[in-house]
Amino acid sequence: MILALWMPLVLSLVLWCAFEQLLLPRPRPNGQRPAFTTAIDIGSWALLYGGFVLLLQRPWFATVVVGALHMVIVQVSNTKARTLREPFLCQDFEYFIDMVKHPRLYLPFFGVGLAIASILAGIAAIVAGFWLEPSVLLARGWQALTPTLGLMAAGGIALRWGLSKDTPSDYRDQPPLHPNDELTRFGLTTLLWRQGRELVKPLDATVGREEFRQPMPQVPAQALPNVVIVQSESFFDPRRWNDAVREQVLAPWDNIAQRSLLRGPLNVPAWGANTVRSECAFLTGLRDGALAGHRFNPYHSLSHQLVPSLIQRFKTLGYRTLCVHPYPKSFYLRDRVFPLFGFDEFIDGEAFNEQQKDGQYIADAALAEKVEQLLASSDQPTVIMLITMENHGPLHLERQPAEPQQWLHRPLEEGCEDLAVYLRHLHNGARMVEGLATTLQEQQREGILCFYGDHVPIMDKTYQRLGEPDGFTEYFIWSTSGTAQPDERTMDIADLGPILLNAVLASITHAPLSAGGAHYNAGSGDETFQ
Repeated sequence: MILALWMPLVLSLVLWCAFEQLLLPRPRPNGQRPAFTTAIDIGSWALLYGGFVLLLQRPWFATVVVGALHMVIVQVSNTKARTLREPFLCQDFEYFIDMVKHPRLYLPFFGVGLAIASILAGIAAIVAGFWLEPSVLLARGWQALTPTLGLMAAGGIALRWGLSKDTPSDYRDQPPLHPNDELTRFGLTTLLWRQGRELVKPLDATVGREEFRQPMPQVPAQALPNVVIVQSESFFDPRRWNDAVREQVLAPWDNIAQRSLLRGPLNVPAWGANTVRSECAFLTGLRDGALAGHRFNPYHSLSHQLVPSLIQRFKTLGYRTLCVHPYPKSFYLRDRVFPLFGFDEFIDGEAFNEQQKDGQYIADAALAEKVEQLLASSDQPTVIMLITMENHGPLHLERQPAEPQQWLHRPLEEGCEDLAVYLRHLHNGARMVEGLATTLQEQQREGILCFYGDHVPIMDKTYQRLGEPDGFTEYFIWSTSGTAQPDERTMDIADLGPILLNAVLASITHAPLSAGGAHYNAGSGDETFQ
């Protein structure tokens, strides 16, 4: 009985504590953490292990299953820490479902071979577990599971105590905005529980950018410029990062940015992935502090809570509002969130075909063609937001260009093949910008083009050899009316939407663009531009 029940229990606990020390960054050992975190850690293990013992009726098999599940989380967390500079988060459990729906976006970073091996090993372990270990319930009756029930009860008490215990004020009062620090101080289990508790809290009902709450003036439709917004996948200026990159790679982009109203480096809340964080910050103007624990995947809370947004302001002015994104609209819950943000129509991947791909995804050039079609068929002032995909990773799945030196001053270092693929797509994105500017210039209306990158690309092997970029992307706001010299400044992406709204209103009154607020008196809402 001791061998069948207590030895697997002890081994499972030892493995649970040992596996956590494999995490990156490495958490402090349990003895060096506050007591409440140890209670949360041990209590969570006891409930999980006991639950599997009751379900499987095989303690050794339960030890293998709990250990395997924990190891998967550790491996995923370390992969995420290496590529995205943050550990596994509570919100990431959802991505296991997304990984099944969209395997190309996830499995290559984990390792396709490792994923296949893990699945096969899991199947073999299940078969072996049921075959090699007899059911303790059938062998000894229900009384054999009494210690397991006691373990679960003790685990529940420990977990409850840990979650309700008075904790340090910097832990209790502050939302978990810095997961790397929290992982080191409190361990992964406490971090996940803490984030889970934050996720069930609704956003403050009053949250919202003040510029998006102001009443809009009445503006004749003919005075409104067309507006095209480009959220460019993985766009940043690699010339600032590494002097091996040739100036020509972004020459078409430079041609527009150098004649823009405003341009410069852009501070974004994402690294390598998690586009939704930058996208939400741009569309709502909300910074991480306002989103609290919802900052890591904000559309879950925003899918059922209306907040003021940039697109709503455009609708109030009289715009037709469209989003074009060549991927399933359900990804990131955009199909539920974007109508709340004010979009009239969402044109997703079904509007494109395989022949329009460049590499793994729909080409940026195809999006430029779609904008031209939409503007040509509309007699209304129109806002079109493009969310591009061409430069989305995993870049290592694509073949290196035949002439990588086209964009580099010196030979490509071994292990930096991703960079050659990235630069080719980056140049295509720059050409798209030039095409969009031409399209806007051909319209009867004035046109405004707002461009920004959502985050830097995932190229962890390249960064290991060449160093990491600073994480800033690029932005500009350009107008068909032209400008003599752009105002260059570093900006936070949460401020870019209000500045774009300001630029549209300034274009109507021909006032100079200012980053300080909109050029109208936000009073009764009865103001009229003539």
